[in-house]
Amino acid sequence: MKITLQLAAAKLRAADNILVTAHINPDGDAIGSTLAMLQILRTMGKNVVAYIDDKIPKNFTVMPFAEEIRQPREDEKFSADLLVVLDTSPDRIGNVKNLTDAPILNIDHHITNSGDEGDLYVDANAAATCEIIFQLCKELDAEISKNVAVCLYTGLATDTGFFNYSNTRPSTLRAAADLVEAGVEPNLISEQVEIRSFRDIQILSAALQTTKLFYGGKVAGMFIDRELYKQVETTEGLIDLIRVIDGVEVAFLLTEKERDVCRVSMRSKGVEVSSIAKRLGGGGHVRAAGCTINKNLDTSKRLLIRTIGEFMIENGYLRPLDFENREEINLADMTFADE
Repeated sequence: MKITLQLAAAKLRAADNILVTAHINPDGDAIGSTLAMLQILRTMGKNVVAYIDDKIPKNFTVMPFAEEIRQPREDEKFSADLLVVLDTSPDRIGNVKNLTDAPILNIDHHITNSGDEGDLYVDANAAATCEIIFQLCKELDAEISKNVAVCLYTGLATDTGFFNYSNTRPSTLRAAADLVEAGVEPNLISEQVEIRSFRDIQILSAALQTTKLFYGGKVAGMFIDRELYKQVETTEGLIDLIRVIDGVEVAFLLTEKERDVCRVSMRSKGVEVSSIAKRLGGGGHVRAAGCTINKNLDTSKRLLIRTIGEFMIENGYLRPLDFENREEINLADMTFADE
């Protein structure tokens, strides 16, 4: 059920034992909103723990209290009054869902979140979930400390491409300015988020070599198999390297995290990639979306390319004359080994 921000604040006030989480494959917004919420609720006297069912990328571990984010262990339980799910719908929190049967408060900025589980406050106009948490602080009369500000600013900055993406609104910049006044040093955050080891740069070079163009250059894809994934510290920012290719309308990064589990990130210059992701069980924003495909890398690749092509044909972004090879033209005839 969709609720107001005021009611979300009331539910947080009413709970004493709270478990906070975000989506698997966490980005700066997921981690930043989780850590900010952890600190805010603790200042309110709540007993709070934070879990994310995935590793935290190294360049986000410098955020205050990042060491307190746990990964759930098998058969582990937490006695909670409330499960707070941030930056995603509850079906994307992995094994955290097994930790508690508490009622769910879902806070998100993704338009594809339907609110099927628990109470949902969603603001699809917000640039990031961290922007919503910033607003929530005012509802809760919570002071924004420097540590909270650092977490919120990191989420805002990374989800807007450091305020370059189209989701950057006047309210986003006003929030960022307030966070800077609270003690954030933007240059330090950008340096930390963008830092890469020499090994990562070498791996980046290998990843770029996998980039291919499809549909007459209107779609670009990068592919990271399991062996390469084991070596990379983070895939954050990789998709932006191909998103800027001249003529590309949709860019995607397909990562084989483990056998028969492939993660997809998509970006566009106008194509509604959230609808493409939704067809594959995911969601997101008009120009930034993702999903998980539970198939091997080769099958996932063909399924993803076909789905992108079908959507773009249906919505007038592609014509058969744009296709460069028979595989792209005969989308409907493509078959998969495990279907």
